Amino acid sequence: MEFLRSRIIVRPRDRDRSLAFYRDTLGLAVYREFPGGTVFFLGNGLLEVSGQGEAGPGADVVLWLQVRDLAATVRELAERGVPLVREPREEPWGLLEGWIADPDGLRIVLVEIPENHPLRLDQRSR
Repeated sequence: MEFLRSRIIVRPRDRDRSLAFYRDTLGLAVYREFPGGTVFFLGNGLLEVSGQGEAGPGADVVLWLQVRDLAATVRELAERGVPLVREPREEPWGLLEGWIADPDGLRIVLVEIPENHPLRLDQRSR
């Protein structure tokens, strides 16, 4: 079995509002647009905002976005009017995390990986 691509698909209640959030507020670059949808670059993945949802996001779904500098990212988002769902802090597993949400309440965890964290180490030699 071989998987060639992946993307996360979000079905917003208000597509224009969500597009403005991801494009203008978060500053994600557009990968492609098609009738009824927009696909954004999301680090090494893609985020598609298309169609229309009714129920909103489930509580068990979280979007994980790695950033270079969590404190600077949180400051910049605050300047753009994005409220924090949870203040940044170091987690027991060693990552620095702060939380925001999209207009429909989809939780987004912003993650900074500290220099000495195992995710930054080359595990091949171990």
